[in-house]
Amino acid sequence: MDLLTPLFAPDRLHQHFKSITDDRRGRHYARCELLRWLAGFPDRDKKFVKEFQTTFNSSFWEIYLYAVFRDYGFAFDWKFPAPDFLLTAKEKTFTVEATTANHAAGEMPEWEKELTPDYFDNIDFNELNRVAIIRLASAFSTKSDKFKEKYCNHDHVKGRSFVLALAPFEQPKFNLQAYRAIEALLFDYYVDEAEYLASPEKFPNGPEGRSLGTVQKSNGTEIELGFFNSPRFKHISAVIFSNLATWGKVDAMSGNPLSMIASIRSFPDGALRRKVCRGNESSETLTDGLRIYHNPYATDPLPLEVFRKEGVVQMWADVDAYALHSEQTDNCLQSRTAFTVLIAEDDDPAFAKPDS
Repeated sequence: MDLLTPLFAPDRLHQHFKSITDDRRGRHYARCELLRWLAGFPDRDKKFVKEFQTTFNSSFWEIYLYAVFRDYGFAFDWKFPAPDFLLTAKEKTFTVEATTANHAAGEMPEWEKELTPDYFDNIDFNELNRVAIIRLASAFSTKSDKFKEKYCNHDHVKGRSFVLALAPFEQPKFNLQAYRAIEALLFDYYVDEAEYLASPEKFPNGPEGRSLGTVQKSNGTEIELGFFNSPRFKHISAVIFSNLATWGKVDAMSGNPLSMIASIRSFPDGALRRKVCRGNESSETLTDGLRIYHNPYATDPLPLEVFRKEGVVQMWADVDAYALHSEQTDNCLQSRTAFTVLIAEDDDPAFAKPDS
């Protein structure tokens, strides 16, 4: 599959695609890393390259998921066109449908960032998370309806866990939502980041979560939160989520000495540690930042063992005790920012290209 040779005029190409395929040498490392993720991925409907070049995010998310599943050693069955993945792991066969939360019609897409000096200084976390919850809910509901109308009738789907893989790309600064929005959507568990940052002394044990009940859309419609707090979505066994499966992960794994990677990790001793290093010193892996949220009401539950791995967070609810449980939350990648110094191909002849 030739993913990177442009098929269309520049005005039809997605902004991210144009950026990653320019002739600056720093991009070469990341492109090679992306192609390693892609190795063996089939273009079943012969539309994947077109979609990657023109809409980008949903295709990039699917490539990332494929690389993760391959890294886990899952077995793939490509005989069926939908859902996106039919996998077998730990003697468990299940399906995964990939989707992304995108910007609403008329709203600013995530790639149109206002890179001003105060870019990160005036963030309204509650508004950012409100928008994120609404757009995640829309993507979730659309795929839920598709399952009930179509997928559930397929023999290869019946009697098996159906997993929704959901990634946020719905607004500029989307990565700053972390996992606040998805946990509010699924379990009605919300951490008010702004409240904590304004008065950290009130929270000696760190930010605290609470129930919101609902969020209100701009038109006044309310969305009831806690999708996994009742049987209404029992056909969805779990949600795979990552706000860190972005191009920054490609940069962090590419070995590019021109990149600077700033990351924050939690550790079992309770500490959060920040590390800044060059791209060729980064230890970030594919599954760093990955989160699996399990539906306690699932008709066909997904065993925790399927995705159990160091650094991969899993969360589930105890319905009887009305409590949330998790693993690896104290041993995971919390955030990451990647910066790359890009130079023209011929500006530094001594700077060798990496092996492809």
